[in-house]
Amino acid sequence: MTDAENIRQPYPRLLPWTGTDGKDCWLSSDGHGRVARVADQVESMLLGMGAEVLSYARPLLEDPATEETELRFAGRRLSECLTDALRVARSRGLRLGADGPDEPRHDPDWLLP
Repeated sequence: MTDAENIRQPYPRLLPWTGTDGKDCWLSSDGHGRVARVADQVESMLLGMGAEVLSYARPLLEDPATEETELRFAGRRLSECLTDALRVARSRGLRLGADGPDEPRHDPDWLLP
């Protein structure tokens, strides 16, 4: 192992998924292992899906003839994507040192389930 591989991240990484109980999943590693790579891919996929959902939702929201059921469906999907994007942002912010485990969190608890 090189010195760079021995250096561990200062804090565990918040993963872009939750456990079966809905609680946060954390990874303690150097950031280069298999789970870290999967987490990177999942984050990228979630952000891409959010952009795609937004591209479909915008026209619905702008059209005054859009049915209520369509708006509700779009709103639910947008809410899911926003939750995912906030989780990715929180994870990346923690890795950049925006918040340490002993410092107060800047994002309210209601932002993430």
